[in-house]
Amino acid sequence: MALIEDQTYQPTILVIDDEKRIREGCYKILIKENCLVEMAENGESGLKMLGEKHYDIILTDLMMPGIGGMEVLAKVREQHPDSVSIVITGFATLEHSIEAMKKGAFDFIPKPFTPDHLRVVVSKAIQMT
Repeated sequence: MALIEDQTYQPTILVIDDEKRIREGCYKILIKENCLVEMAENGESGLKMLGEKHYDIILTDLMMPGIGGMEVLAKVREQHPDSVSIVITGFATLEHSIEAMKKGAFDFIPKPFTPDHLRVVVSKAIQMT
């Protein structure tokens, strides 16, 4: 099953995570699925990129130095309400989940995750765009 049914459509995805291996792993998986993927190493860089361009899907870590994922979620919801936000985190608690959903998160991907899990969640998000 293809991640994207319409192969002429290339969703734009921004991956915001302070862990280089997570950013690059997501990038490698998603570009193979016909996605246009850009990366930011922290919340500040991610928000700057969001200020310059619209992304269909934003994958953000929750716990990052400086601006964290909750603030990123709030800004995405405010500036790009039609974008779909997905939280990637190694700190998934019920409280974090509830707060992130209130700030507009579509789904959660707990770390560590498999390539298939990422594909499934992003595929669902693509259907929302």
